Amino acid sequence: MNDHPVLAVVPLDFVWPTLDPFLFCVHHEDAYPPGNEQMGPATALVGRNLGQDFAGIDGWRMYHGEVVPGFPQHPHRGFETVTIVRRGVVDHSDSLGATARFAAGDVQWLTAGRGIVHSEMFPLRDRIQPNPAELFQIWLNLPAASKMAAPHFSMLWRHAIPEVAIVDEHGRKSRVTVVAGRWGQVEAPPPPPESWASHHDADVAIWTIAMDPGATLVIPPTRADVGRTLYAFRGEGVEVAGRAIGPRHGAQVRADAALQVVAGGQPTELLMLQGRPIGEPVAQHGPFVMNTRAEIEQAFADYRSTRFGGWPWPSDGPVHAREDDRFARHADGCVERPQ
Repeated sequence: MNDHPVLAVVPLDFVWPTLDPFLFCVHHEDAYPPGNEQMGPATALVGRNLGQDFAGIDGWRMYHGEVVPGFPQHPHRGFETVTIVRRGVVDHSDSLGATARFAAGDVQWLTAGRGIVHSEMFPLRDRIQPNPAELFQIWLNLPAASKMAAPHFSMLWRHAIPEVAIVDEHGRKSRVTVVAGRWGQVEAPPPPPESWASHHDADVAIWTIAMDPGATLVIPPTRADVGRTLYAFRGEGVEVAGRAIGPRHGAQVRADAALQVVAGGQPTELLMLQGRPIGEPVAQHGPFVMNTRAEIEQAFADYRSTRFGGWPWPSDGPVHAREDDRFARHADGCVERPQ
């Protein structure tokens, strides 16, 4: 039996490996150039596979966008997306008529439930300077009882997401941003009501951690039946309970052990995903995640017949006006703006 707190170490490719209840995690980081009049890249797009550009030519991708980078309209059913923006801007639109613009420090938590079509575009608003973009997109599964819940999204604006500052005995600092769950007595904003994270005993947590070079941080333990993964995505790696974890590697760790993490000689950043497994069968095909193959086939049939409400926008990848600030307009017409 392996008693060491580090259970496995895995390299981080484009899509990062995850544990139940998480399905998918991608760290998007793109050094976009200045924008043109349409808020797309003000440079030639020759040689890119537009509509399917994931090659990273010149350090950035168009993804499925052909004018503006991003992900034009596409459907989801049966799970949630958590989009953590670190740099840049995301414009959201969906089949319910809801829309939003959110930016660095903000998080959108979308429950797809029984079905939604949405777009996520990355408008390049600055015509003069580069438009760097960085975000995490995380897929969190829904239990069978919630897979056909009404679609819903919550905006976690940056002013409402708590940060915890920790200073080690040598004066080196770490900063923990609590997107979901809690760190000690510090608790994140509530997740959407049908989320697995809304179950207290699910112990779902999502943290981003920034550490000074050489800083030491002790991550508190939680329940033994919880899965926990640390992803070292920036810096020259870390030590976790004395074991070296190289740069751009993830460590699956015991959740019931207090973990001493020591940063390498450069500023270091990590993502932590934690949660009790849902423990149900997973049937997935592209954008649909259900429990059985028959439910996947029904999802495709429902999408073909209803388009999950249709698409009320004039283009597949709509973006807001260049000068628009951050906001969210929900399906009921309610508009919220961050403080």
